[in-house]
Amino acid sequence: MSAGQPAAPTVPGRVGRAVREAGAQGRAALIVYLPAGYPDLDTSQACLEAAAEAGADLLEVGFPYSDPLMDGPTIQAACQVALDHGYTPHDDLAMCARLTPRIAVPALVMTYYNLVWHYGGVDRLDHFAADAAQAGLAGAILPDLPASEGEPWARAAAAHGLDTVFLAAPASRDATLDAVAQRTTGFVYASSTMGVTGARTALGSEAAPLVARLRARTSDPICVGLGVSNRAQAAEVASFADGVIVGSAVVRAAGEGGPEAVAELVADLAAGCREGHAAR
Repeated sequence: MSAGQPAAPTVPGRVGRAVREAGAQGRAALIVYLPAGYPDLDTSQACLEAAAEAGADLLEVGFPYSDPLMDGPTIQAACQVALDHGYTPHDDLAMCARLTPRIAVPALVMTYYNLVWHYGGVDRLDHFAADAAQAGLAGAILPDLPASEGEPWARAAAAHGLDTVFLAAPASRDATLDAVAQRTTGFVYASSTMGVTGARTALGSEAAPLVARLRARTSDPICVGLGVSNRAQAAEVASFADGVIVGSAVVRAAGEGGPEAVAELVADLAAGCREGHAAR
């Protein structure tokens, strides 16, 4: 596949449908990340429910991991709180099983491949995928798993009806973008900048060109994350991407004000997603 031959869209699962439905309703999809177990399991569930009720189209549920390569200081600190409580992936999945029947939007697990690999069972990938599906999750994002090496996981995920979202970065070579476009289902996660997660005062200039490079390769939705923290930035991203991903700013709101603060911020971000889409 070359950049001049976009891949056909994948058959959309719940994740892809949610992004496309948002576009059909005149807005970019809002995708909100929050870690399981921060500040505790019950409160994290309440914050995720508040995000869904306030306008999030998709939820990313972070499963804390001890060596988070992609996470910036806000998310690292929140995940460490959960780890200090002693929560395990089994606890996180149990929370998801309680969460998913109570929300009207799909939820994905976002964690690291090493955690999935060490989950246990004879076929470790299949075991984790099966339990994630059983908990009502619709997909997975494994940011440290390159698309070029992701076939075993993608195969296990698909067998259990899970979408798999792979990441692309501004510095990604064409061959990497080709692999991401070929293997991703649901949406492509385009990193707005190189580096780790974290709210930023201004977005980098590399996101829009990356989205354009990806659009030449895939008809699947493209959602942009890393650095979005407020309504104006959400509107900026929504003017050229199919979805807006927000993590650190929502995690900070959860820590400072709980579900009420999360709902207030998410509602404001959702307004930005509508405004940016309307300005296209």
